[in-house]
Amino acid sequence: MATDYGYDSGLGFSETVRRHRVPAGLRAPFEGRTWREFGYVLLSLPISIVMFTYAVTMISLGAGLLVTFLGIPVFAAGLAGCRGLGALERARARGLLGLEVGDPEPLRMRKSGFMAWVGAVLKSGTSWRTLLYSVLHLPWATFSFVVAVNFWVYGWALLTYPLWFWVFPAYVGQDGLQLYGDQTHHIYLDNPFEIGVTALVGLLFTLATPWIVRALTTVDRAMVHGLLGPTRLSARVVELESDRGVVVDTAAADLRRIERDLHDGAQARLVALAMDLGLAKEKLTEDPAAAARMVDEAHGEVKTALQELRDLARGIHPAVLTDRGLDAALSAVASRCTVPVQVEVDLPARPAPAIEGIAYFTVSELLQNISKHSRATLAAVDVWRVENRLMLQVVDNGVGGADVSSGSGLAGLAERLDAVDGILVVDSPVGGPTRVTAELPWRSERV
Repeated sequence: MATDYGYDSGLGFSETVRRHRVPAGLRAPFEGRTWREFGYVLLSLPISIVMFTYAVTMISLGAGLLVTFLGIPVFAAGLAGCRGLGALERARARGLLGLEVGDPEPLRMRKSGFMAWVGAVLKSGTSWRTLLYSVLHLPWATFSFVVAVNFWVYGWALLTYPLWFWVFPAYVGQDGLQLYGDQTHHIYLDNPFEIGVTALVGLLFTLATPWIVRALTTVDRAMVHGLLGPTRLSARVVELESDRGVVVDTAAADLRRIERDLHDGAQARLVALAMDLGLAKEKLTEDPAAAARMVDEAHGEVKTALQELRDLARGIHPAVLTDRGLDAALSAVASRCTVPVQVEVDLPARPAPAIEGIAYFTVSELLQNISKHSRATLAAVDVWRVENRLMLQVVDNGVGGADVSSGSGLAGLAERLDAVDGILVVDSPVGGPTRVTAELPWRSERV
């Protein structure tokens, strides 16, 4: 077996791409994946019998007791048990099939207490999907069990027939395995040619069985994922809740930063300015020259404070972005970068103000990183639209080595983009160049 470490479009550099000298069809019967999938099929039948029996018994019992108050709690208990069996099935699929399926949404109870729990179980779509899985899985598990076991047993039995055909003349009293027989004719597989053909047929069965089992477990994967996993709606709700938390944390951090900058910067300068002007007023009659020097120093402090306030306002939302759009705003940011930056914006219209602001601050932070860390001599910014996505790309010829997973500012930037369904992709090999591509959803200005 030869091992090649290379780039794979689906896995990236972190995974090892292995190239085998033995074709996949020949090594499939001996791979661990094949035996795990076959074990999954064997276990499915007894487990599905237990699940089906439990589900039908509990639901029938609950339906029979609906004339009394006990029917509803029994229904809820049956559904809760199905949820527990569903968790077992997810774990079994994860261990034997390698299927990574998330847990469904938990029960949502507005109040505490037994009846609140009963209502939450009955209202949960997960409960009813696991019940449906418990009922539907038995016929499929029976079918897949019969098919897999027959193909597997007959394949290996025929393949190894040259090793055990002697059993028939020695103990059974016939020449070999009987292929056909009636009252007058009997056909046995007893000569070398027939024995060889039998083994060849067994080989074909053996080579085909792993792929048949794999096709059978594909249906199991679909059932587990569709009925026992989270729905798209619930997954989207969880994603939006996470994004909302990121947005709230980001807004709080921005407010703390603005407060800190005001307190430590412009506010402190204005307090010192007020004190200097008070002292200058007291000395105006006694020492006009000293008062003039203090007023002149205060004038310089005013200019510095105004510049800090402009920078702070630009960090919140620059006026040029509101008035003239991304092209002018990004050109202004590029002019302040320590590296020559070429800016090209090709947009048919202006996006929504929120998306426009995120795009501006994304490019601004990337250019700051270039100024501080890249040691580049040239950079470029491209902005364009592709269907319903706003694309940003910042490229520099610096030393590279930027990594989103290292907990740097790029990680926070990726979280901000993810909060609005955006994507940040960083391609920065050591030695450069660095190419950072960001995607944002396109929303028109009127929306």
